[in-house]
Amino acid sequence: MKYRRLGRTGLKVSPLCLGMMSYGSPAWQPWVLEKSAARSFVKQALDGGINFFDTSDFYSYGLSEEALADATHGLVRREELVISTKVGMPMSNLPNEQGNSRKRIREGIDASLKRLKTDYVDLYLLHKWDSETPIEESIDAMEELVKAGKILYHGVSNFRTHQIAGAQAHLRSRNEGSGLAAMQLQYNLVYREEERETLPYCGENGIGVMVYSPLARGWLIGGDQNVSELTQRERTRVQQDVKGQALYGSEGDFEVRIRLHELAKQRGIPPSRIAMAWILARPQVSTILCGALEPHHLAESIAALDVVLSPEDMKYIEEPYRPGPLRTAGYKEILEQQKKMQRIGVE
Repeated sequence: MKYRRLGRTGLKVSPLCLGMMSYGSPAWQPWVLEKSAARSFVKQALDGGINFFDTSDFYSYGLSEEALADATHGLVRREELVISTKVGMPMSNLPNEQGNSRKRIREGIDASLKRLKTDYVDLYLLHKWDSETPIEESIDAMEELVKAGKILYHGVSNFRTHQIAGAQAHLRSRNEGSGLAAMQLQYNLVYREEERETLPYCGENGIGVMVYSPLARGWLIGGDQNVSELTQRERTRVQQDVKGQALYGSEGDFEVRIRLHELAKQRGIPPSRIAMAWILARPQVSTILCGALEPHHLAESIAALDVVLSPEDMKYIEEPYRPGPLRTAGYKEILEQQKKMQRIGVE
């Protein structure tokens, strides 16, 4: 495993990060595995050289964080792990249990540390932009956590470029080091709008990029077409992943997927490896978040590290892409699904 720096920080992370959203409780989303299932996947990741694990208090309302704590117990020293978690998504319908206020951030980290069974997290992210809280308040609260020793680095997720710039400018006005450590964003062969501004901005400003949905939540590898060939876990994900259904499947997406599968056939390897190798070739990318419901999902992610694409390969799969609108759907659909499951009541 060749480790990469997270942006301009000195922190070294594996180019693959195990996304822990898949483990917690199916009561949160139907395709999620029980938290006890996480241990075998975490061990597989560690055996493969992965040292980076990403979760959020929002995932299964804290059970994902508990799953990571339970899964790593007795397997590895805390010093060998790089743990990332997030704050800001609704934990209930109460007004102060959502958003990026100082109150929410301070209470959120204490609850996360308790669930993770550790006294610090390596990376703490604002899960999404909060239009009701000044970014200066949020960033100051994060810096307070650094000084308190509860977090080592902080960053953002799902921010637009101008929002990242605002956070970065405030940090620099305080003379607080080099600024944000990381930005977590959606990026894959059928969603490349971040190439316009966000990826260049992060590269120029030393902000590490953590990519989620590298396979378009499974859509790129054709899960929606060959349902009969899927395992029960995979079938549940395809049929009940409301965010994936909201984001992917436009006419232009199909053209890109056809090229991906054609190249995979020519190379004699699964399309997932090519899709991830394409992302890993981007100089701004520090790591890819890989979700795993089956052991072969993680094995394929690790195998992608050995795939090298030629300039001709890159051009072939990139050519059909047509720029489009920002794809920010999904959160509303998830919250509506959870309301139906009587988990929370969020307007």
